[in-house]
Amino acid sequence: MAKSGGKGVNLKDKLEGNELDLSLCDLNEVPVKELAGLPKATVLDLSCNNLTSLPSDFCSLTHLVKLDLSKNQLQQLPLDFGRLVNLQHLDLLNNRLSILPVSFAQLKNLKWLDLKDNPLDPTLAKVAGDCLDEKQCKQAAIRVLQYMKSIQSELDREKQRRLQAERELEKKREAEQRAREAQERELRKREKAEEKERRRREYDALKAAKQETDKHKKKENELSVSRSSKQHQHKRSWSKILLKILLFLLLSALSTLVICKVTDLQHKSVCISVNMLYEDALTVLQRHRIVQNVLHPNSQQ
Repeated sequence: MAKSGGKGVNLKDKLEGNELDLSLCDLNEVPVKELAGLPKATVLDLSCNNLTSLPSDFCSLTHLVKLDLSKNQLQQLPLDFGRLVNLQHLDLLNNRLSILPVSFAQLKNLKWLDLKDNPLDPTLAKVAGDCLDEKQCKQAAIRVLQYMKSIQSELDREKQRRLQAERELEKKREAEQRAREAQERELRKREKAEEKERRRREYDALKAAKQETDKHKKKENELSVSRSSKQHQHKRSWSKILLKILLFLLLSALSTLVICKVTDLQHKSVCISVNMLYEDALTVLQRHRIVQNVLHPNSQQ
């Protein structure tokens, strides 16, 4: 047994054919769950209650064809009110509505609409006009649907423009990102090339320095060998000169001795001195031999 609001309400008792009358039931909320269990109730009267809003699941009652919400305190309709696609007759007289949800444009089967006595937006109020007779209420449904469709189209275009702008912005960001990545790759490539060139220059410099050092060492070795050769040759030259001088002196001395011994000059004062030196030298040599014989007697044996 379905009940709602301040008083118990038996929905089946209110159902007559396909019409369900819940007017003047002092309802504060709509018994959506119970209404969903009565799909044959395509005509629903909720007028003259205390409804301030409709729950979002109210829009699941897509079997509704005629709906009377007049003389309540509704301030707005659910955003997806347009799901009630089978709705043909809608009475919203004397509520507190100022605007309609954009989804209202989806009520393509709506043929009758009353929006009188609502604090409507001036533009919407002008579009809706009066609903004093059947013809005016039908015209109100047509004009309001067209108006809401134009709003929906404009919102769709705005959404498309926004999406397009977002896509273009995303493309721009991607292009900038690709440009940054390409610039970074180019920078890394240039840095790598510069590093390679720097290392090559260092290698060439070290190689040149080594070659220069080797060349200098070779030159120093050659100079050292040359100096040594020259010094050796110089020493040999001086040795030869000294040897020649000694030989010359020796020959001179021997010649002088022979002259002073066998010629008539032996009585000259010079020869006398030479002969005396010769005799002294022989005496010294003989003494030296005698000393050696004394010191080394075994050497004679």
